[in-house]
Amino acid sequence: MFVDPAIYYVTAALAAAFLVVAVLVMLSRKDNAGAGVVATIGVAFLVVSYLVRGTAGIGLAALLFIILATGCRVVPVYSRGVILRLGQLRGVMEPGFSFLIPVGVDTVRVIDTRTVTIDVPKQEVITKDNIPVMVDAVVYFNVSDPVLAATKVVNYVSSTATLGMTTLRSILGQHELDEILSQRQELNQLLRTLLDEATDPWGLKVTMVEVKSIEMPDSMKRAMARQAEAERERRAKIISAEGEMQASAKLAEAAGVMATQPFTMQLRYLQTLSEIATEQNSTIVFPIPVDLLNVLKNLANPKA
Repeated sequence: MFVDPAIYYVTAALAAAFLVVAVLVMLSRKDNAGAGVVATIGVAFLVVSYLVRGTAGIGLAALLFIILATGCRVVPVYSRGVILRLGQLRGVMEPGFSFLIPVGVDTVRVIDTRTVTIDVPKQEVITKDNIPVMVDAVVYFNVSDPVLAATKVVNYVSSTATLGMTTLRSILGQHELDEILSQRQELNQLLRTLLDEATDPWGLKVTMVEVKSIEMPDSMKRAMARQAEAERERRAKIISAEGEMQASAKLAEAAGVMATQPFTMQLRYLQTLSEIATEQNSTIVFPIPVDLLNVLKNLANPKA
């Protein structure tokens, strides 16, 4: 079948240009073996298509173009690609455009290196003092080694979530309820350290663990409320007693001063009367000295 030579040459030129670009990209990645394989396949296709020409030649050139196009990969800046060549680890694909050996020789697994947030579901924890509580937490981590994350664990997100649940129950179960409530920052740091050590073989870096909420039974909440109320009453009584003690000490000092100067008592009486008068009271209580009562008693009973 007659075919316009221009169509054939255009198709072959596109395939050859694509082949040259693929080889150059692989050489820039220092993949000499891959560049050699791609170049050999491409040259073989182009030679056969030139010898055949016609419809078959155009088909071979187009097939070469399609095969080379399937080897193109673009990795975003927040990801890394782990390349496997015939099942063997080849290396890590950096962000940007890359070319792989097509037809299944090279496979790539793209690993996201951004921070991943895992919301650990609520776990029932029995504390050291045998109190059941419901605790949930949040785990923040990111991939530090894409090769380990791709080759050492099937699903690093799911595995980290499961590990976070078991670690949360194990650690909080070793502490009393008061310690969990008052030492939350220390427990967060301990959980982060343990998770980071456990996930390090998977190429993960745990950056933060936060215990979000701690839910207690209603009976325990009421008991804690009564305890807090009793504690506040105790403090109020202690403060009141300390105030009485300080006031009594000052009254004793004042009594000593008044004992040396008897006229100060009369001045105090007059000051008290002025204070009562300003309050618009209808009844005024005037204190009588005890000594005056004794004098009046003696006058009433002269024989005594």
